[in-house]
Order: sequence, then C-alpha cells, then structure tokens
Amino acid sequence: MSRLKKLKKIRIHHEGTTLLWCSFFILLLINAALYWGFECKIPFYLVALVSVVVYGLMVNFFRCPIRLYDGETEKIVIAPADGKIVVIEEVDENEYFHDRRLMISIFMSVLNVHANWYPVDGVVKKVEHHNGKFMKAWLPKASTENERSMVVIETPEGVEVMARQIAGALARRIVTYAEVGEDCYIDEHMGFIKFGSRVDVYLPIGTEVCVEMDQLTTGNQTVLAKLK
Repeated sequence: MSRLKKLKKIRIHHEGTTLLWCSFFILLLINAALYWGFECKIPFYLVALVSVVVYGLMVNFFRCPIRLYDGETEKIVIAPADGKIVVIEEVDENEYFHDRRLMISIFMSVLNVHANWYPVDGVVKKVEHHNGKFMKAWLPKASTENERSMVVIETPEGVEVMARQIAGALARRIVTYAEVGEDCYIDEHMGFIKFGSRVDVYLPIGTEVCVEMDQLTTGNQTVLAKLK
C-alpha cells in the first residue's frame, strides 16, 4: 500500500462542544449576577479573571489541530500524541501479541493536545476496550490495569503495531475512532482521551528507536521509530 495523496477527510472530534457551551453560559450567568447584583465590583473582577483563565484552559485542552506529516511514511512510526516520552523498554505484551515487544510510552499532561493520531499507515486488525482502574497514567501498572483501548494496525509490509490509549487519574473517557477492517493513515485521528493520560506504542524487537527519554513529542510530527 503506497501513501495516498488524497487522504480521507480527517475526522474532527466534537468531544468538548457540549461542555464548552455549557461552561460558557454558566460562567456568563455567574459573572452577570456578580456584576449586576453588587455595587462593589471587586468580586466581579476577580471571578471574571478566574473565569477567563479557566475557560481558556478548557478551550486549549479540547483543541484538535489538523496536522499533515510531510515526510516519508514507509516503515516509519510517528508519535500518536503530544506529550513526553516516559518509557522506552522491552516488555512482555500478554493481551494480543503474547511475546516480547518494544514499548514506547507518551504521557500527556492536561496542557497537551489530547487528540490521538494513527502511528502508522495500514489496516486496522483489532480494536478492543478494557475496563479498569484510574491510577496515575505514568505508573508502570497503568498500561495493563487502567481503563484502556487497544488498536492493532498491520502495516503495508505486514508488520503489526499496537497503539494503546490509557486513562489516567483524571481521564475518565477514552474515545476510539478506529474500526476493524478499515484503512488508516498517518494524518488521521485515531481517537481522543479526556483530561490527561498516556499512549503506549508496541513495536517488534529490533525496531530502531528515534526518540529519547523525557523528549517532548508532537502528535503526527515526531518520528518515534523506524521498522526493520
């Protein structure tokens, strides 16, 4: 499968639309009540400032930028999320591969973009959701014990790559757009995680790693690794 010049339309999520509109009207009512209900305007100014900051953070969290990767995609693994590299190690993966794999993990803070992109071009082979705990996302046990969704993609060269979306202490909802059997491409959104979490990518042993611990990543831009 060669890279298609005419990509499918990137799906823009609406995960934050209702929350943002409701929050806007609630904050507007609160500030209006303070402005018209009190002669002293100091409480209004303080609450208005806090409202602007809080709403700005919410808008920042739910932003979903359209990014196009302009490099070569053959055998390339791209970061599926914004954040920081917190794990690069070989692990036993026992939910799908049942063998030894190279795992690269990206932790997303509440300030990062929380849209997730497909890490490779290919065909979606498996999508599975697991209920679980909501431990802090950077803990090692989070990969196997937290609420999570698994997406397995077979590349054009026949290599299977797994991306695992993991909920954290604050993240209570994982949205996965992938469907079994569909073609998927770098540049497309794989899903969205609300309020801080992490994404693990499982690769074959021997894959060339292109990132370092604590390195910051940009979703759909940073090259994580090169497949053999």
